[in-house]
Amino acid sequence: MDSKRYPKVTVVGAGNVGASTALLLLLKNLADVVMIDVAEGVAKGKALDIMHMRSNERFGPVICGTADYADTANSDIVIVTAGMPRKPGMTREDLLDINAGIVRQVIENAMAVSPDAIYIFVTNPLDVMTNLAYRLSGLPKQRLMGMGGVLDTARFTYAIAEQTGVNPEQIEAMVIGAHGEAMLPLPRFSTVDGKPISELLDAEDIDQVVENTVKGGAAVVELLQTGSAFYAPASSIVTMVEAILSDDGRVLSTCALLEGEYGIDGIYMCVPARLGPEGVKEIVEFDLLEEEHARLVASATSIRASVEVLSL
Repeated sequence: MDSKRYPKVTVVGAGNVGASTALLLLLKNLADVVMIDVAEGVAKGKALDIMHMRSNERFGPVICGTADYADTANSDIVIVTAGMPRKPGMTREDLLDINAGIVRQVIENAMAVSPDAIYIFVTNPLDVMTNLAYRLSGLPKQRLMGMGGVLDTARFTYAIAEQTGVNPEQIEAMVIGAHGEAMLPLPRFSTVDGKPISELLDAEDIDQVVENTVKGGAAVVELLQTGSAFYAPASSIVTMVEAILSDDGRVLSTCALLEGEYGIDGIYMCVPARLGPEGVKEIVEFDLLEEEHARLVASATSIRASVEVLSL
């Protein structure tokens, strides 16, 4: 197609999120992709299927599937989607320990061949696994982050668009805090065509928008019944990759390490951050009201409690 050299992005996990992420990276001509999975045939099969699209979609970069981390060597970005979903009879602690084991293995294997990469963690519980990855990896905080806030913000934007009837392109929104029930949508910092949504929606409508945002992921799970969301998560990951590679200065809600920002120290959680080629360039501090700040601190406390129960 072309001889351009593309950045190299490794996607760990060839499930729905991983494969959808790989596909979007290629369709947007962002990177060559290596998709790695313990199920080698799945990774190779999906990669081959995507490559069969290449002449139709006219994308330049390529993808390969593998089970060998040697193929991922010298990646610019490593995206970790691998993990076990919670099954009937499994406690939260069971899930934490199982996925913690997967994260440990990924860090050990990926960092051995791509020590200078930027790492984006998606494995659930997102906030806890990102904190664990930081503790285990020794990576500088700039080069390790989690995806969660971008997805929550996308769902907030959708909820605002549905309530107002406007095009999502006209909406600027932000969700911070834990990725889950403890998330903190910020209506005060959300606008439609530059106007605060409080000028367009009454308090009851705003409450409904917030509720729809918090329950957005669960709504998808309830409808699918056999899985969870993957298209919007993949799009959110790729949005972060775009911001990193383009260095366009955009601010995204990113699971990043706080070291005193917002009065919180030593914990990864979703906050506004500016991304670029070095990873997290800057954490942007919004002027939160006392109630908003209290809820953010409560989010941090819940994440810290979950991290502490892990068998490190």
